[in-house]
Amino acid sequence: MTLYQLFATTPKAMEGLLASEIEALGGQQVQQKMAGVAFQGTLETAYRACLWSRTANRILLLLTRFEVNSQQDLYDGISAINWFQHLQPDDSFAVSFSCKNNPAINHSHFGALKVKDAIVDQMRTKFNKRPNIDTDQPNLRINVYLHNTTAQVSLDLSGESLHKRGYRDISIAAPIKENLAAAILLRSGWPKIAAAGGSLLDPMCGSGTLLLEGAMIAADYAPGLLHDYFGFIGWKKHDPQLWQQLLAEAEQRRDTGLSRLPTLIGFDQDRRNVATAIQHVENLGLQGKIHIEKREIGDAIAAESWPKGLIICNPPYGERLGDEAETAELYRRFGEVLKSRFTGWQAAMIISNPELGFRLGIRSQKPITFFNGPLECKLLRLNLNPDSFFEPKPRSQQERIEQISRRSQAETVDTGAEMFANRLRKNLKKLAKWAKQNTISCYRLYDADLPEYAVAVDIYQGEQTWVNVQEYESPKTIDPHKANQRLAGIMAEIPRVLGIPSQQVFLKIRRKQRNSDQYEKQGDSRNFHIVSEGGCQFWVNFEDYLDTGLFLDHRPIRLRIQQQARDKRFLNLFAYTGSASVHAAAGGARSTLTIDMSNTYLDWAKRNFDLNGIHGDHKLLRADCLQWLAEQAENPKSPQFDLIFLDPPTFSNSKKMEDAFDIQTAHIQLLKQASQLLAAEGVLYFSTNFRRFKMDYEALADLTIEDISAATIDEDFARNPKIHYCWSIRR
Repeated sequence: MTLYQLFATTPKAMEGLLASEIEALGGQQVQQKMAGVAFQGTLETAYRACLWSRTANRILLLLTRFEVNSQQDLYDGISAINWFQHLQPDDSFAVSFSCKNNPAINHSHFGALKVKDAIVDQMRTKFNKRPNIDTDQPNLRINVYLHNTTAQVSLDLSGESLHKRGYRDISIAAPIKENLAAAILLRSGWPKIAAAGGSLLDPMCGSGTLLLEGAMIAADYAPGLLHDYFGFIGWKKHDPQLWQQLLAEAEQRRDTGLSRLPTLIGFDQDRRNVATAIQHVENLGLQGKIHIEKREIGDAIAAESWPKGLIICNPPYGERLGDEAETAELYRRFGEVLKSRFTGWQAAMIISNPELGFRLGIRSQKPITFFNGPLECKLLRLNLNPDSFFEPKPRSQQERIEQISRRSQAETVDTGAEMFANRLRKNLKKLAKWAKQNTISCYRLYDADLPEYAVAVDIYQGEQTWVNVQEYESPKTIDPHKANQRLAGIMAEIPRVLGIPSQQVFLKIRRKQRNSDQYEKQGDSRNFHIVSEGGCQFWVNFEDYLDTGLFLDHRPIRLRIQQQARDKRFLNLFAYTGSASVHAAAGGARSTLTIDMSNTYLDWAKRNFDLNGIHGDHKLLRADCLQWLAEQAENPKSPQFDLIFLDPPTFSNSKKMEDAFDIQTAHIQLLKQASQLLAAEGVLYFSTNFRRFKMDYEALADLTIEDISAATIDEDFARNPKIHYCWSIRR
């Protein structure tokens, strides 16, 4: 009988519970790891884990491990797997890729594309067919975890996260996930209480998650029974007969368990929550077995017919500004209700602020740590007997004085700056998670979201975190004094919100430029720092120039160039610091030609090349790109390129250029000339930041032009999609 190497993932601090589950389900050699459990097991063990685990997120079946020191290593390692053992040539698959601390690959999307290419190339070579990509319900889900230089390739047997039981209305936001709710119940002793016939009461039940998980535990109801899709269903080695046997066994156990279900009750003061909870009860098929009603916390009381048992709840955390006093009063009142009406019961609740637990006036057992998303919480377990009760002391006079002082200080803060800070926090919560998932270290955090605070805030992360702030020049109708006050508020709030020293925040004022002033030196600090992008490294400077050396909005097009550059001849026009050329070389370009008329930026580009160890046929040329293109277009022996990136300035009357330049009037000739340098199957990417730009398709009718602007705007620039336009052009 085949033993597979398996790994079950779970939220941090739930590893012990998961390990006990896996052992009970037949897992062997069970080892707790960070946020998961490694084990061995048969196919039946893996199926049982998918069907019965209440605390796991995913069940992964390990295929192989290999070393990755380059992008080619990743491609070769994936290619070494015989995918026909797992997948039919015309099946579908999806790739989940995450990476951490790898010198060659630090962008998850790029890594996933490399894996996909290796699988597709193998199947197409062997069978002249290629599998399809389906991110919703593929035949096979492939998980790749790249940590340092070790890649671990697994099949995701769960399909979608196992915490999704199938009873929740997905349009309703929930305060806790189902597997966290199950963990809270397990740690609170609910299985033993339920087996003895004790009741379960949630006096703040919300959408009913704790009650539903409690019912499933008490009824021996497999949490995966409502799933209609698992990741192994389309796998070539799937055993349908074994799976049907396990489903039949689970259904029988559920039917038997439901006949002995104890009393389950939920209260909530919000009518909408009550309606949602009732709907979820029906979705689970437990109508008539769980009682839900609208009732204030102060009115919570047990009926005489309810056996004493467990009170469970997830009360408000009081995380929002201004909620602290109201939440503390709620906990005080809740403690009074528990002490006066539920003596002899047990209680458990998850909180984020230990001070709130003190307000209950009930001593708890040693708190247990859990994580509700990123928020560290404590599970309090209470024996509701008079020996555990005490009277919480009121706040001391000193505490009141400190609170008044804080309130007084807060009232002196500019309310607009508070609005800016709140928006910055909101953006950071969303974008930091997105950046981490996609291994992005430099991104735009804020872009004039509030019109009164017209700045762009960019984060750069390297050996430390830097922030580049660009203030858009205020209209003449704005009082300069008020504009300066607002800017002072911005510069005070940014380091406070981001938790960094103010010395790491740099300010630039972006005005309408005369000639090419944006390229002129503004300082001479010569302080350069290293940042990463897509497996490449770049020098950036926050003090000496208006721009830092890396245009963040062009990140997607640079990564696209890197992905398409293998064995290509690449031309980079108006190349600035050569970042696109670095990506092309890193992607395996046969040759690159990088052209700019600034010695400063060509020197910068050379430093970027050296930083990435780029050698061979990769040339830097100082030239006026317009003049160079005109000469090459007339030369029948001009070089040909498979990939060209053209990102000219919007306007320029620089002394270094022979004539004034305007992209709107010049783009027709520019694109015609550049396209003449394209090889037969070559592609030209053209980008401009001119917001009123109009492509003259009629004058360029002999070219195939596709607007790919939307595909080149990442999440951090989605609020301002006109940051640039981009086209793919072929002859």
